[in-house]
Amino acid sequence: MFSIKEKVIKETIIKNSRFIVVLIPLKNNNIMQLRDELKEIYPKATHYCYAYIYGNEKASSDDGEPSRTAGSPMLNVLEKENLNNILAVTIRYFGGIKLGAGGLVRAYTKSLTEALKEATYQELIEAYKVKITFDYKEEKQIHYLLGDSPILEKNYSDKPYYIVQINKKEMEKFYSYSYEILEECYIKKDSI
Repeated sequence: MFSIKEKVIKETIIKNSRFIVVLIPLKNNNIMQLRDELKEIYPKATHYCYAYIYGNEKASSDDGEPSRTAGSPMLNVLEKENLNNILAVTIRYFGGIKLGAGGLVRAYTKSLTEALKEATYQELIEAYKVKITFDYKEEKQIHYLLGDSPILEKNYSDKPYYIVQINKKEMEKFYSYSYEILEECYIKKDSI
């Protein structure tokens, strides 16, 4: 499983239409906010089609193009590339020549494929977002067991807890502690 390291913007001209693909690595599922920001950056475009995969969640939108001619082909490309935690938005400025359903599928597929050629891939591993509850005297041991695993939140109430991301293979270290798995996720291999 892979994601991309950083944002990529690639423009392709197909039969006078401009296809601007923006690839964004996702850290959370604020997809609509990111798409709306692109609408402000690229005003007056004809379509803002997108596809994303974030953990186990995936979706796509044709944004007014004929059904299954834009978002679905884009999602297929992301799946075939074994990508996750990624948003692909294709901004189209219509160039006056109709492409037909097959032509649209090819255009959206080609423009996304070209953008992905410019991306730097980052390997992802399966992980859990976990809430670990512990006694204050165990905090030093928890830090030792976590190693480089990212701590997303610390709470020092009566019963302190951390919300962390842990490689699935590392979960066995925490069986003697009280924990709750909040969600399955994918994290960058080099982040832990």
